[in-house]
Amino acid sequence: MIVLGINAYHGDASAALFRDGRLLSAVEEERFTRVKHAAGFPSHAVRWCLESNGVDAREVDHVAIARKRSAHLARKALWALRLPHLALGRSRAWKRFGDIRDMVAHSAGVPTSDLGAELHYVEHHVAHAASSFYSSPFGDAAVLSLDGLGDFSSMLWGSGRGTDLDVEGYVFFPHSLGFYYSAITQYLGMWKYGDEYKAMGLASYGKPTYGDEFSRVVRLGGGMDFKLGLPYFTHHRDGIEMTFGEGEPSVGRLFSDRLERDLGPAREPGAPVESRHENVAASMQHRLEEIVLTLMDRLHAETGHDRLCYAGGVAFNCVANGQILDRTPFEDVYIHPAAGDAGLAVGAAQYVYHQVLGNPRSPAIEHAYWGPEDTQDALREALDRGGYRYREPGDGALAEETAKRIADGRIVGWYQGRSEWGPRALGNRSIVVDPRRADMRDTLNRRIKHRETFRPFAPSILEERTGDWFKSDAPSPFMLMAYPVREEKRELIPAPTHVDGTGRLQTVSREANPLYHELIGAFDRLTGVPVVLNTSFNESEPIVNTPEQALDCFSRTGMDTLALGPFLVE
Repeated sequence: MIVLGINAYHGDASAALFRDGRLLSAVEEERFTRVKHAAGFPSHAVRWCLESNGVDAREVDHVAIARKRSAHLARKALWALRLPHLALGRSRAWKRFGDIRDMVAHSAGVPTSDLGAELHYVEHHVAHAASSFYSSPFGDAAVLSLDGLGDFSSMLWGSGRGTDLDVEGYVFFPHSLGFYYSAITQYLGMWKYGDEYKAMGLASYGKPTYGDEFSRVVRLGGGMDFKLGLPYFTHHRDGIEMTFGEGEPSVGRLFSDRLERDLGPAREPGAPVESRHENVAASMQHRLEEIVLTLMDRLHAETGHDRLCYAGGVAFNCVANGQILDRTPFEDVYIHPAAGDAGLAVGAAQYVYHQVLGNPRSPAIEHAYWGPEDTQDALREALDRGGYRYREPGDGALAEETAKRIADGRIVGWYQGRSEWGPRALGNRSIVVDPRRADMRDTLNRRIKHRETFRPFAPSILEERTGDWFKSDAPSPFMLMAYPVREEKRELIPAPTHVDGTGRLQTVSREANPLYHELIGAFDRLTGVPVVLNTSFNESEPIVNTPEQALDCFSRTGMDTLALGPFLVE
């Protein structure tokens, strides 16, 4: 049985392909179009998923689309009556959901009449929850999905047992922790779609001095409930200016003048970052942690499960995630590697396969390497076409030679195997440098990344050594947890240690990524440090997706060394 999952006409459009419940491929449309967070229909992603697995579109049995326009119709109608001018997502792209069959067929190059797959529409947050629960190794777990808005809700909670996903409750529009965080991110002068992670990085530089104000901006209710202080927002009154049709998505202003009255003038984009802005960011983050961790406490009490499956855009907040095991009763947690909207493609397909069709559980998704891969011949051809001089160290020597260059202070592009699923570079499309050099952060920002200085870089560590260097040894394979670095180790790895003493770490196991594990192991043997600094292989663009893009980024930014498959380029 072949199931194709799709996230379309929303940010981070994507596709995923399953055969008999096993994930074959998953990729975001942005990797092909080179437009960050690309929306619209994921034509390139659909085509690649099918072609790379030798699947003809006529063989697809089911297509799962992560949107259900019929969900919560009564609530939508009530808001339409109260505010007739309300426009939830003024993009006209939603009208094209009736053309999904045509779009899939066109992407695959077959007539629509030849596409016999059954179409299923899966509610947004159900797909989020499914992506985490069905991808996890847990037979039973509490499930939680938190984001901005999807199918008129911003939060879902419930339980997963075996093949069943039971929804127990929602929080609906206009209340949304995703909108809360986005609105304050805009107030801080960061307006691009997906900039929330920048505000999270800035928060570590400030102190939560605006606690009273933020207790009014978002309030905890009883049970699994929270409420926005709506006078601080505009979306419930004026609608939401969204563009989710084609290209890079955008969201219009979400905060009201009342927020500026209480916090002071909003920061203009590009203006200097003042201590007041740092404190606002810290207060925003502190309040989010209070709300999310309290909701998790209550979810544990309500469901009785000791394990948590978590998804949605808010689940990318690694600072809050790093506290789940210490500050809530949950004993284990699984967060999908593409916890945001890209992951909807996987979740929708899994929900159809397991819940709708009643098929047994599939193996857990324990790594993120589900994207495109190049043959060795393709890599060599790209090097030859570009006129690059290169050599092939041979079996066993690539990791050793690359580790030596990292230890010598060189900036290394590391392009290996299949690309990562989700927004994080996890050792296959990475830039890797020496974590012991405090100046490496500035060097990367100045020479390569050209980004704000307050944004942290991530440490990749041998999984078996995690507890020696961090105050938690819980695995973090998808770079979705921030743990405190042990005090005695912070001066040894200053480059990826954030100003608050934490690191958004990736734990690397030999099973998940043997070559990257070998590289870090070789660096450990040279230096006594089982950690490298890892950042995404890109420069103000989506992560590189072809050897030509890798070579262009390598040359354009002046990196020192590129390990392109088995080949080394200086």
